[in-house]
Amino acid sequence: MKYHRIDKTLFEANRARFVSNMSSKSVAVFNSNDIITTSADSTLPFKQHTDILWLSGVDQEESILVLFPDCHDAKHREVLFLKETNDHVAIWEGEKLTKDASFATSGISTVYWLDQFESIFNQLMSEAESVYINTNEHWRANTEVQTREDRWGEWCRAKYPVHNYLRSNPILHELRAVKHRIEVDLMKQACEITERGLRRILNFIEPGVMEFEIEAELWHEFVRNRSQGFAYTPIIGSGRNACVLHYIENNQECKAGDVILMDFGAEYANYASDLTRCVPVSGRFTPRQKDVYNAVLRVKNAAIDVLRPGKTLKEYHIEVGHLMEKELVDLNLISLDDIKNQDPNWPAYKRYFMHGTSHYIGLDTHDYGPWNAPIPEGSVFTVEPGIYIIEENLGIRLEDDYLINKNGYENLMGSIPIEAGEIEDLMNA
Repeated sequence: MKYHRIDKTLFEANRARFVSNMSSKSVAVFNSNDIITTSADSTLPFKQHTDILWLSGVDQEESILVLFPDCHDAKHREVLFLKETNDHVAIWEGEKLTKDASFATSGISTVYWLDQFESIFNQLMSEAESVYINTNEHWRANTEVQTREDRWGEWCRAKYPVHNYLRSNPILHELRAVKHRIEVDLMKQACEITERGLRRILNFIEPGVMEFEIEAELWHEFVRNRSQGFAYTPIIGSGRNACVLHYIENNQECKAGDVILMDFGAEYANYASDLTRCVPVSGRFTPRQKDVYNAVLRVKNAAIDVLRPGKTLKEYHIEVGHLMEKELVDLNLISLDDIKNQDPNWPAYKRYFMHGTSHYIGLDTHDYGPWNAPIPEGSVFTVEPGIYIIEENLGIRLEDDYLINKNGYENLMGSIPIEAGEIEDLMNA
């Protein structure tokens, strides 16, 4: 890992919160992600499962966390099982966590090697009545590929069929939505690295540059600042490409007179940032481009004043839709008659602003959090309205990340330039 070790008190606090929500005489199990193979002996870079990471800080493959708060043996109330390390492994694969290092990382004192899992777990299950299985229940999840968690769940049910089985994910959705102070600080670091990337490319962009060259400049700046790279696949879309919401090819030439929509963010210590900025290839917006840009910025600035603890995301998105209606009328993109006669299931503004305005962000770019319950205090959201005018080859989206407090908010990207004039000044400095 490139990042500095995280204070283990974060993971101790996270486990305490989770355990307080567990049923009596129950055990909860969390597995690391697989290393994904491609072909021959090649693999993709390892990416840890965010649940075991949130609970333990262990950023390593073939790891298992077991929580059993009611266990009569105090040393087995929190247990880590890790891939055994030795000098041979260190030479061929690199340094892995030792038992001492895993305690410094997680605060968990009981650590076994992975080959002891079945015998130890069998002891625990003789005492437990219920098991928490961890499945991916994010509403946008694509679960076509079986994961290590999925395989373990099948194994456990087959071996222990008469135990009660419970779900850990609903608990995690509630708890992970509220960020610890240490988490907020880590997200701020990710945002600071993202800012360095943006400032680097503002003087780099000019007519003739390729979208992937901008992507490469960002990657360079991120990695040299201890990031693993992009928190998600970046969107660098110039001209008409800016109107494709999930354009990721990034293979076209940026042409004079066009605007580039850039949706990217660095990760730091596995925590995501998520930024969108739009800049003119030639260094100056046209009057029309600036009018659309400022309309989006007004919606963004008004939207964050609506996003408050206690409001549901459904209520919030309806209110933001009304903010966008006014701007689209003023831009002569929709009319008052369009609004009057609109289909309530697909309002008139959706023709030019067809996506949601905000999502939770944290260890996952689209992080855990309740969608139908009130927004909790201490959660972090993106705010990202946009206007996409295909007939004008113009797409504008602006996005920052915000910590939502009881009496307001904190823009974690508040130092990153966003005003149209400031963007132009920096590009022409």
